[in-house]
Order: sequence, then C-alpha cells, then structure tokens
Amino acid sequence: MNKTIGVLAHVDAGKTTFCEQILYHTNSIRNRGRVDFKNTFLDNHEIERQRGITIFSEQGVFEYNNSNYYLVDTPGHIDFSADMERAISIMDYAVVVISSVEKIQSHTKTVFRLLKNNNIPIIFFANKTDREGSDIELLIQDIKDNLTSDVIDLSENLTIENNNELSDKLIEFIAERDDLLFEKYLNDEYENDLWINRLKEMVKTSNIYPLLKGSALHDIGIDECLQKIDFLTYTSYDENKKFIGKVYKVKYDENKNRITYIKALQGKLKVKDEVKYNHKDKILSEKINSIRVYNSNKYEAVNDIKAGQIFAVTGITQAISKDYICQIDYNLNDINKISNKNEIIPTLKSKVIFDKSLNIKDILNAFEILDSEEPALNLVWDEYLKEIHIHVMGKIQLEILKDVIKNRFGIDIEFGKCEILYKETVKEKTIGYGHFEPLGHYAEVHLLIEPNKRDSNITFKNNAHVDDISIGNQNLIRTHLFEKEHKGVLCGYPLTDLSITLLIGRSHNKHTSGGDFRQATLRALRQGLDKVESILLEPYYKFRIEVDLNNMGRVLSDIQKMNGEFNPPETFKDKTIIEGRGPVATFMEYSLELATFTKGNGTISLVFDGYDICHNSQEVIEQTGYNKDSDSEYTSNSIFCSKGQAYVVPSKDVKNHMHCLK
Repeated sequence: MNKTIGVLAHVDAGKTTFCEQILYHTNSIRNRGRVDFKNTFLDNHEIERQRGITIFSEQGVFEYNNSNYYLVDTPGHIDFSADMERAISIMDYAVVVISSVEKIQSHTKTVFRLLKNNNIPIIFFANKTDREGSDIELLIQDIKDNLTSDVIDLSENLTIENNNELSDKLIEFIAERDDLLFEKYLNDEYENDLWINRLKEMVKTSNIYPLLKGSALHDIGIDECLQKIDFLTYTSYDENKKFIGKVYKVKYDENKNRITYIKALQGKLKVKDEVKYNHKDKILSEKINSIRVYNSNKYEAVNDIKAGQIFAVTGITQAISKDYICQIDYNLNDINKISNKNEIIPTLKSKVIFDKSLNIKDILNAFEILDSEEPALNLVWDEYLKEIHIHVMGKIQLEILKDVIKNRFGIDIEFGKCEILYKETVKEKTIGYGHFEPLGHYAEVHLLIEPNKRDSNITFKNNAHVDDISIGNQNLIRTHLFEKEHKGVLCGYPLTDLSITLLIGRSHNKHTSGGDFRQATLRALRQGLDKVESILLEPYYKFRIEVDLNNMGRVLSDIQKMNGEFNPPETFKDKTIIEGRGPVATFMEYSLELATFTKGNGTISLVFDGYDICHNSQEVIEQTGYNKDSDSEYTSNSIFCSKGQAYVVPSKDVKNHMHCLK
C-alpha cells in the first residue's frame, strides 16, 4: 500500500524534528539531525539550515508494516505557504504538529482550513509534552474551540498491541457519530471489528480527528505515533487503469535540468512512455526520459512506478504544478479535475533592483527558472519601464530569494520595498471596439465588457457567429485575452472581475496574418475600459484578534482607524475575541503593534479574504501617477487603412469607423 503523509505546522512547533524521528525509527536515515545543529535530512538546502526553517517542501521515503510511505515535510512560515499548498494537493493524510505549550497559533488555523478545503484527513500530534507549560487537556480544548470538536486523544483511548482495544470513551465517541453504531451501542451490541473499521473510515472522511502526543526532540511517543498512524490510515489506488498523474512541484537541478515531481493517481508509468497534458489550452505530448524516486535530495533511478507513488521525471518541459498528466491514449476531458483555485495568494509585489552593468537576459533567465518552480511569483517584465516585478507573501520571502539567486546563479540583486498588489475592474458594462489595419494586415474585434462578481478573475463568453469570424480566429481572440494579465486605466494594475463576451469579429482572406487579432483584441479591451468608470480594488484580510478584556477598547478603536469592520466581540472570562475584515495595507503590520501594547498576550490571525473596493483609492491613484495615454503597450486607438495609407483613429471616434457596424 502506498501512502503519502504530509506534515504541517506553525513555525517552530517541531515539525521537521518530528519528520527526522519518523525517518530514523523506520531506518530511512541512520542518524538523527537537529534543526539547531543544522544537519536535518529534509532541510537539505544550505539556506534552510542557516535560517533554521523549512523553506521548500521535501519528501522522505520509508517502509513500515508492508506499506510504502512518502513523508512530505512542508514549510511552516506563512511567507512560503504557496509551496505548502501545492504539497497538500497530493497528500493522502496529514499530521498537524501542535506545540502543547504554545497550543493553537495563527498559522495552525490556516493549515487546518486548507486541509479541510482539500478533503485531507488530519491526525494531530501534540508535541513538546515534556516541556514546562505543556497541558494536553488545555490543548484539546483549544482545538475544540478553534478547529474542531471531533478530536479525541488516541494515546489514551486506543491500544493496538492487545487485540486493538478501544476504551469505553472511544467506543462511545464513535457511536455518537454513527446512527447504526449508536443503536447497537444502546442495545449492548458492541462488535470490536465493526467499531475499528468505522473508526478508520471516520478518520478518512474527517468525521474524527485523532490526537497523538509526545516529544519529537527527546524521542518520546514516536514509536507509538508511527504505529497508530499506520494502523489508522489506508489507501486504495488502482494500478490497472490508464495512467493519470498530478504535478505538484518543479525544480531545476545543478545542471539546469528540469525535474517535474508527480503523484501517480492511477495506473502505471514506465521510462520512454509517452504522456500528454494540457498547457495553456494546448495539448502537449512528451516522452518520459527517466523516473526518479527522491529521498530528500538523493534519488534512485527506477524503470517504472505505480499508482499512489510520488516520483520525479525528466522529459516534461512545460507542465506546471496542479497540471494533470495522462497516458497518451487517455481522454484528458475524462479527468475529474480537482479545483485548481489557489487559496494562498500573494498580496504584495516588489521590484527587482540590479546593477545596470549586468546582462538583463541573465537576470530574467534566473527569475524565469524560479517562476516555473514557484508560479506564485508571477514574474512580470515591464518592457516600457525595463523593470522586473514579482509577487510575494512577505519580507522574509524576499530575503530568501536574494540568497537563492546569489547561491544558484551568482547574481547580486536587491528588492524594492513591498507594495500592495492592487487590481482594477469596471463599474458598469461597456462595448470595446478594436481595429488593426496597417498595410497588408487586417483584424477587427468587438467585445462586451461587464463587471463580474468579486474574486472571479476574468471569464469569457463567445456570441460570435462562424459566418462572421472563423472558429480558429474566435479561439485566437480568447487566447489573447488569457495569455497574460492586462492593465487597467487607473494605475496600470492588473484587470480582474470582468466578464468579456466576443460579439463579432472580422478577418481578411488575404491580409490577416499572425498577431493581427492580438492587436485588435487588446485595442478593443482598452477602448472599452476608456469609456466607463473603473474601480480600484485592494486585498483584504479576515482577522481574528484575541486580547484581554482591558485591551478591547484599544483594539476596536484601532480597527476603525485601519478602515476595518468587525462583528460584535465575544467574551470568555477575562478574554475577548474580535473577528472582522480589513485591508491588507493597514493590517499587515498590526501584529507587531498588538504584541507591544498587550505585552505579548494578544494574538491575531490573518487570512486572505479576497479583493474589495480600495479604502483610499484617490490617494493610491495620485501616488501611482499612471498616465494611460502614454502607455505604449496598451492603446485604445485603432488603425485603419485608406488608399494604401494607414491612419490612426482616436478612441472616442473608433466606433464610427468599425467595418462590422456598417
């Protein structure tokens, strides 16, 4: 049986040390490393060892009781949550490590939410039980208050060495969550095997959350934890179906070879097999050159793999994380795709600062490699300003990127200060007209542009008729709308929350050539935006603040000053909990202020909560100083031709010149 077990936690909860112990106890490694000794097996990158934090998800491999395990250690720092989110997509189960001293922390809640949303069963490991201040009962209550009420301590209530014995408490706990078993329980019809099988099923379906405990650093409870994880977990992958795999990571080795990491969801795969996948609306077919099974940064080359395994291949050149790869004769449309919508979304951007004597192509090449490994960077090269911009989660990520670029590519760079990643949309519907007809070229496009619901990005509909424009050119227009982010007219920020409908288009049998419809499409989009009011959007946090009662007034006043909104506070004994929503721009640094005036007793949890109308639009617009009419990449004017001579028609007059309206 192949099982993928992810390990997740708030930073410093002991996650990597827990992984180290599991690998040691299963003879996957000979010596246990320590984070403070900078010699752990899975934190194999020099930057990780120097900083003492996990930055890149990494896997360890071991065998236990006739099962093959893939143990995935994930980053615990919020700045590297995008890597953690990709790893979640290929887990069978997750172990969430919680310090029994610090208990539930802000990132623990984010981890739990992501796992729940991806339907990953969770087992809690209460760590640091040997430390002063550890209290399992308080921790369990904290889990019930903040995460789930369906948690039970299986260290005390399950003994698997003596005929898999369940305590009376566990028997009742299971029965309360199953109508059939509850009836049997009331009638004194307890059956051990039935209860055990139902326990495993309920863990699998997230109706029960087991809690195990120990101390990873001092090797307490690790054997018991391993034994019970093995007992409670199961998978049922089918090796006899056609191959389907899911990409979850891309890396480049020291020789700049592209390594694509995949989880086999069904079937088998061999070296030299041909596979296919959908990349930017194109079906690509490529051959598998080699298959590697990684154990940290070491690997074994194998000839084939089976369903349930995690492996890496060479030969795949374009696939990115969350893409599906399948056997060449499999219908890609038959794959029941899990939603690829990311929940961890960067809300900040930064400019890359570099010495002008450096070759810009070398810098771009380095960032393109990093962008394929970490798609959340969303690399943007501004041709007009000759600037490189990236999207980031926070300042720590920028510090790490600076070190990575120096170590891997030998390039010294700096970053500009983190700026809020604003977006733009429209307030009302409009029709945009674009025409591109210099001598020897021809294309015309009409687009209906409408506001869309928040956080829906850009959607496309096609009302064009094949009598007016061919299917091929209709698809080409759609491709140009989605090939990159487009700028708004207020500040040049990315457009979002738009519904775009192709109304009509026209080509010329002789003169239409490559790129004509791109020009006409972009001009139509811009011309439509020019005619209506645009709205500036900014990212928002959902927050949860817990402070002593005597600090409540200060916090409520701060929230109002920061343009936030809040629900009525909830009071428990001498504590108050305040939940609400506010702009990232005003709340991003508040944790430091909160810690100061509460003397470390106040906590805040911040979770990205989508985009909404900017609280200080005019100020941002003035600071940006964007001039839509001087942006050479985007113009709302159109080009027409008369008597062999091309001429420009300004945006306000374009509609009157459209050929499709005559």
